[in-house]
Amino acid sequence: MVAAALAEARRAKGLTQVEVAAALGRRQPFIANIESGERRVDLVELIDLAAIVDLDVPELVRRLDTTGK
Repeated sequence: MVAAALAEARRAKGLTQVEVAAALGRRQPFIANIESGERRVDLVELIDLAAIVDLDVPELVRRLDTTGK
């Protein structure tokens, strides 16, 4: 669900994976691997990614808590 939320927020903001990766100082496969679920994000990465794509992390955590995923 985290990966899907990040991908959805990125698309909603009109950003490409390349643009998000560049903002983080990373390469595009880093973002692709997160969005595909091949790579998990740690809390620091999540906060950095969320700031770029305007994702509300506390709200995401509440959704995860109520869905159990």
